[in-house]
Amino acid sequence: MSGKPIARRSRVPVTTRRTRTVRRASARLSATRAGAALAMLVSAAAIYGVASSSAFDYAHLQIDGAVFTNQASVEAALADARGENLFRVATGPLQARLEQLPTVERAQIDLRLPDTLAVTLDEHQPVLIWEVGEHRWLVDAEGGLFAELEQDPPPAAAKLPIIDDQRASSASLAVGSQLDPVDLDAATRLASLHPADVGSAAAGLTVSVTDDAGFVLASNPAGWTAVFGFYTPSLRTTDLIPGQVRLLRSLLDGREAQIGRIILASTTDGTYMPKASPTPSGKASKASSQPASDATPRPVRTPKPTATPAPDATPVHGPSPTP
Repeated sequence: MSGKPIARRSRVPVTTRRTRTVRRASARLSATRAGAALAMLVSAAAIYGVASSSAFDYAHLQIDGAVFTNQASVEAALADARGENLFRVATGPLQARLEQLPTVERAQIDLRLPDTLAVTLDEHQPVLIWEVGEHRWLVDAEGGLFAELEQDPPPAAAKLPIIDDQRASSASLAVGSQLDPVDLDAATRLASLHPADVGSAAAGLTVSVTDDAGFVLASNPAGWTAVFGFYTPSLRTTDLIPGQVRLLRSLLDGREAQIGRIILASTTDGTYMPKASPTPSGKASKASSQPASDATPRPVRTPKPTATPAPDATPVHGPSPTP
């Protein structure tokens, strides 16, 4: 028998792998799923009921931002939606219709339950009023005529300057017309003037344009008129106006009460004529025979009176001749 020790085998513990229990879905709905399905059905029924209920039909219109836009025009643009359920109203096409109105630049529509369409308007902003006879058009900064003022205009129009267009060609103007850029530039420049800008003591100034004289500035109440003339894009541009204004100021300086009409041919060439009627003091007005300044031309002299007939041999006043 050998004396070598006998090797013993180590015992390895045997482990058993546990498998997870697979639960099969029950053929029946759980309480949570059943509740969710019921909520969806209730919501669908509620939506259907709301969409078909007459309580949410469009019946009232609220308008904000309408100063120059007629309410009847807004209602006409939204007429197709009248009586429709608000949940079925598409606001996009309605908004596009509102923005086609001449006075409207942008529009926004909000649905306010239960039965109201809320409209917010951003209108074109007028810079002046273009008057042709009995018509008065609102003009925006681009020269577009976007509305005609009614007999009772809104207070916002009271502060706008007025251009009295007496030209025959202006009879064709209407909403949607576009002013000539040169006319618009000249009108806005002259309409922005105040009496103090030309050294006048008048209460205000008026601007008109005629076929014979072009643009004319006048004092208000009536006193003097200053003819600025016609303007073109290249030959006689509106850049002359600032110089003409300075010339007008120099001609009015110290003699405004005596001046009747002023011709401003250029920035340095101008003449004036005296008033035909007496001044408020009762004395006949006289035009100075000296130029207003070195930069201005000689003013027009007062016309000489016509010769009077020679008196008779017998004086008008005095003792009668002896028989």
